[in-house]
Amino acid sequence: MSSSLTDLLAAALAARAPLIERLAAEQTDAYRLFHGTVEGAPGLTVDRYSATLLVQTFHRPLDSEQFAEMQAFYAAALPGLALVWNDRSGRHSRIANALPPEHQAQAEEPGEFSELGVRYRFQARHGGQDPWLFLDLRAARRRVMAEAAGKSLLNVFAYTCGVGVAAAKAGARHVVNVDFAESSLAVGKDNARLNALPIRLRFIKSDAFAALRQYAGLGQPKRVRGKHLPPFPALEAQRFELVFLDPPRYAKSPFGVVDLINDYAALFKPALLATAEGGTLICCNNVAQVRRDDWLEQLERSARKAGRVVREAQWIAPEADFPSIDGNPPLKVLLLRV
Repeated sequence: MSSSLTDLLAAALAARAPLIERLAAEQTDAYRLFHGTVEGAPGLTVDRYSATLLVQTFHRPLDSEQFAEMQAFYAAALPGLALVWNDRSGRHSRIANALPPEHQAQAEEPGEFSELGVRYRFQARHGGQDPWLFLDLRAARRRVMAEAAGKSLLNVFAYTCGVGVAAAKAGARHVVNVDFAESSLAVGKDNARLNALPIRLRFIKSDAFAALRQYAGLGQPKRVRGKHLPPFPALEAQRFELVFLDPPRYAKSPFGVVDLINDYAALFKPALLATAEGGTLICCNNVAQVRRDDWLEQLERSARKAGRVVREAQWIAPEADFPSIDGNPPLKVLLLRV
């Protein structure tokens, strides 16, 4: 770090002042306060989730002086907020740093925050390692809320179902959330209960491939190459007016391989076929090395092979609390009218 940590944090906070004011007017008290990759300390992030500041380190831990400096800065700049540090610089991004017992209890204390008038659950530390809502997807959730009124939505790789809850809050008539992790869906159900939703959401515990293939009308066999696949829920073929696809970088299951670099099309095709004619498919790719123009070309080619036409493509950029050096942020979100 060429400047002191305090100087970097202060510059980042000052740059966000207009955004924070706008977000507060929109009933949002969760945003990124420091994005170290662009703002002078690669691997260091600071996110606000209402009353909690979540500090995360991904390249190397903070030393005692840096941690004390950060505590002092935010105690003065944003008094009254609890600060929790999760060091994820080790293998597999697992949280490695122990906290004193009183701080551990505080980190595990359930809380809430608001984004665009939608309430969400939050814990700084829980059974997993990632926060329960990814703040860089705010722009995408904002767009879903603008698109959702009166429509059916399929939210695949739903995690804690933030997109589905936001869509229901904005007036969607039918929302289905699909994720393989019961623990994530449990948080999603809590998120739904926090909000006065006009509809009851569906939460489906399933491998994404099995769900997408069935919704797309392609079917999912119970045996492949003579081997029984794990149990999965039977789903009727159905087309949705709005589909949201946010897969992890890489995952492997008996049903298929998620590979955002080499084979996004394996997921894209059934997601596209599960999207109604004249509908909207929103795709996410969080791999920095994937060039967005190449990715768009790949999806358009895959659509043609599937007999569908991409009528319009729009990029949804992260909001100003996630600055980018070159205008090409690692997270790419693409809205397709199909």
